[in-house]
Amino acid sequence: MAHDKPEALPKLLIIEDDEGLQAQLKWAYEDFEVTVVGDRESALTALRSVEPDVVTLDLGLPPDPDGTTEGFAVLDAIMTLRPETKVIVASGHGARESALQAIERGAYDFYQKPVDIEALGLIVRRANNLATIEQENRRLASKVGDEKTVLGGLITAAPEMVKVARTIERVADANVSVMLLGASGTGKELLAQGLHDASKRRDGAFVAINCAAIPENLLESELFGHEKGAFTGAVKTTEGKIEQAQGGTLFLDEVGDIPLPLQVKLLRFLQERTIERIGGRKPIAVDTRIVCATHQDLEAMIGEGSFREDLFYRLAEIVIKIPTLAERPGDATLLAKAFLNRFSKEMNPNVKGFASDALAAIDGWGWPGNVRELENRVKRAVIMADEKLIGADDMDLDTSEESDTDVLNLKSAREVADRKVIRHALARSEGNISSTAKMLGISRPTLYDLLKQYDLHA
Repeated sequence: MAHDKPEALPKLLIIEDDEGLQAQLKWAYEDFEVTVVGDRESALTALRSVEPDVVTLDLGLPPDPDGTTEGFAVLDAIMTLRPETKVIVASGHGARESALQAIERGAYDFYQKPVDIEALGLIVRRANNLATIEQENRRLASKVGDEKTVLGGLITAAPEMVKVARTIERVADANVSVMLLGASGTGKELLAQGLHDASKRRDGAFVAINCAAIPENLLESELFGHEKGAFTGAVKTTEGKIEQAQGGTLFLDEVGDIPLPLQVKLLRFLQERTIERIGGRKPIAVDTRIVCATHQDLEAMIGEGSFREDLFYRLAEIVIKIPTLAERPGDATLLAKAFLNRFSKEMNPNVKGFASDALAAIDGWGWPGNVRELENRVKRAVIMADEKLIGADDMDLDTSEESDTDVLNLKSAREVADRKVIRHALARSEGNISSTAKMLGISRPTLYDLLKQYDLHA
């Protein structure tokens, strides 16, 4: 009779030179496969052979038991050899700076000496839970390969952007035209792709065209196609973008730049769902959904006579406003880390993360160019960086001028400030409650109360 294979225990590596504490810690984790070592060489050997999910690390290791040099050397080695490992560092009384430095260098959390076994156990188990979730995410990602996730892999923790994503998911299957309004660089094409991927048209083509990037005399041919001989140089019959998106979605970026004569022809397509190629004589039925975007004020253009009102209402059956990056507290940090991970693999594997001054600068910058500006600055910093951690100078951000607030009511101003600071801290600590509380200089219970009060989530 076959027996089920017992489930493997998660692996915990304890790096501690105090023999009494070694024994105490080893027997505290019956639900882990525990390995105990007492110096750097043994720790790195165990790291390679055991491949632990979680590590507890005493920074004071021989031959520097009263300092932190050996401990930080071990931490740096772990982050280089196995960066997905959750490292929890020990700090003695008054060693807060060392603990925060360890967090900046990649540690998951820290605990105070003398050790409270029960409190440390909670941190270890929470770290293991996160490691398990991340392993499953990596496994699923490897199965998915290069396929796009819903909403194109949108990275956000801001309620403002989550609301946009939920709206897009709700309207994805509705047979309506959608208009995305937002400043340049806010990710309108990414969201349009996400809308397509979430819709019943996902198996059809997603075709994008930037109406502002194509000369006016060529735009009609690009959209509607042409017959052979329709004009000089038309050596063969060519489908336009509307036909190419048959059964799928056509994304018209910067739709406000379509000239008036072509607006009439686009309106006719939206009304009749047929097109005529340039030089053609017969209508062609096309089933294509239109999603459009612009950073311009179309209603003002209607008043000026440069955009047709009837076309606007055909295109804007559903209007979704995209917040700027400055209106998405905490997202700049999350996106910066995602861009760094991508670009460092491609261009400079020596770069491992951001220094604290860079994170502060990213948090404080207004990002007038939105996500596109952030992506470009991170890419340049990764390419140019000489150190493992990117600093504020590498990002070339001048945060000397602080932004003002329009909130004059003192209570409201405090609430706005609290929300903003908490979101920034959560983003910088990647949702780690303990690290966030320490950054903010408050206890974890107080942080939990604030999260509940402001309806925020780690």
